[in-house]
Amino acid sequence: MRLIVDQDLCISCGLCIDTCPEVFDWNDDGKADVIVDPIPEEFEDAANEAKDGCPTEAIVEP
Repeated sequence: MRLIVDQDLCISCGLCIDTCPEVFDWNDDGKADVIVDPIPEEFEDAANEAKDGCPTEAIVEP
């Protein structure tokens, strides 16, 4: 599974990082970013929960 964070849509709310810190973290611009690629199977459910919870739908499949 692969996901990316659309940097133009990210509003830096941190919800994805709170939901799945194993996959998402802050980048140098203060926006959320994916830190593992591909996403390990054991974190796929949490990563999908973060994707579904993103208020701007910035987390997408490439």
